[in-house]
Amino acid sequence: MKTNLFNQTEHDIKPYKKLMKRIFKHVKEKGSMQIVFVTQEEIHRLNLTYRNIDRPTDVLSFPNDDSDDKSLGDIFISIEQAIKQAEEYGHGLDREMGFLVVHGYLHLKGYDHHSPEEEKDMMLKQEDMLRKAKLERIKS
Repeated sequence: MKTNLFNQTEHDIKPYKKLMKRIFKHVKEKGSMQIVFVTQEEIHRLNLTYRNIDRPTDVLSFPNDDSDDKSLGDIFISIEQAIKQAEEYGHGLDREMGFLVVHGYLHLKGYDHHSPEEEKDMMLKQEDMLRKAKLERIKS
C-alpha cells in the first residue's frame, strides 16, 4: 500500500511519514491512498460541506469512485484534533495518529460502524493493524 502524504498545516509531518510506513508495511495490497493533514478550520469546513455537521472532527475519508484509478481515496486528518485527543485519552500522538489513519483506511475499504456488528468487525480489524504496528492501546 502506497501512502501519499500532503501537508496543509504548519506542522512538521516527517514523523508521520515513518509512522505510515510502519503501519502499512503489513498491508499486502497494491494501490495507493492520499493522506492530507489539515487545520481545524479546514476539517470543520469539510465536515460541514460533506456531512452537514457543523463542527471539527478528527478524520474524514472519501473513497475513490473511479474504478480505473489505483487509488482507494483520500483521508483528511486534523493534526490539532489528534493532539487534543491523544492528551484526552492519555496516550501518545503516534497511537492517536495511527488510530485515525487506520480508521480512515478501513472506511476507504468499505468498513463502517453504523451497527454494533459492523462496529465490532471494524474495531477488531483496526486493533489488529495497530497491534502489528506496535501501537496497541495501553490497558489501564
